[in-house]
Amino acid sequence: MMKMLRDKDRYLSVILISPSILAVLIFIYGFIAWSMRVSLSKWKGLTADYTWNGLNNYINLFSDPRFHVDIRNTLIFTGVFVIGSILLGFFLAVFLDQGLKGEGFFRSLFIFPMAISYIVTGVIWRWLMNPALGSRTSGFNLLFSYLHLDFLKNAWHTTPNWGIAAIALAAIWQMSGYTMALYLAGLRAIPGELREAAQIDGATELQIYRYIMVPLLSPVTLSALIILGHMSLKVFDLIVAIAGKQLPLDVPAIYMWQTTFDGLFYGRGAAIGILLLLSVAVLIIPYIRYTLKTETEQ
Repeated sequence: MMKMLRDKDRYLSVILISPSILAVLIFIYGFIAWSMRVSLSKWKGLTADYTWNGLNNYINLFSDPRFHVDIRNTLIFTGVFVIGSILLGFFLAVFLDQGLKGEGFFRSLFIFPMAISYIVTGVIWRWLMNPALGSRTSGFNLLFSYLHLDFLKNAWHTTPNWGIAAIALAAIWQMSGYTMALYLAGLRAIPGELREAAQIDGATELQIYRYIMVPLLSPVTLSALIILGHMSLKVFDLIVAIAGKQLPLDVPAIYMWQTTFDGLFYGRGAAIGILLLLSVAVLIIPYIRYTLKTETEQ
């Protein structure tokens, strides 16, 4: 009797989750497989053309100077965004971990930008980073002028070669609060006895964080690195909202959009999408394996 009830519960569970499994198989893995097939075709134009093209779309991409600019911009954006968000988030978490009054207010204040879409962030920072000088100066450049810090005034995202780094500042502002929340949770999970023992042994606050807190927070740092890294690889709306579609600020996602929907070159656009998927998988898959291995060992 008990066996029959267990079998019945198992069948009911399978029936309940089967629509979700089917939807995932069709709308995620099915579309990934379809995109991969399109990336290996000569499809160009509104009429579908699945004529086999092999790896030519991928080969042409890596010989395309524009795609070289995309890779360079992505590397710069990822480096500035990830490192900046992790460092700022960590220092904000340390600040909140000191037991100051009004912690709840500051915690909400720091994490609030995450609730804003990248489009809204882009519109705000487009004004803040207005590169115009003279009578049209506004935003940060106007603030620097009032503070007599004219040497800090610059062209921001219109700066040759490094303009993409200025856009990364807006992304840091938006996501550093999220990183702060990760680190603050990690700090609160560390037993207070460790800090007290180190203080008894004569360790300074700096030494406690350097030799105890930071090493124990390495899983949090890894999580933040993976999450922020995969977000930076897919950046699109923030750049478009701040600067539009400009070649010096081009990234693979913008190139994919223009190639697919403006140029109607679906084969090459699908190839860019598959490369983005693979680049994200390079970050995500090792992290998943590490997480599963850690859980198994525990």
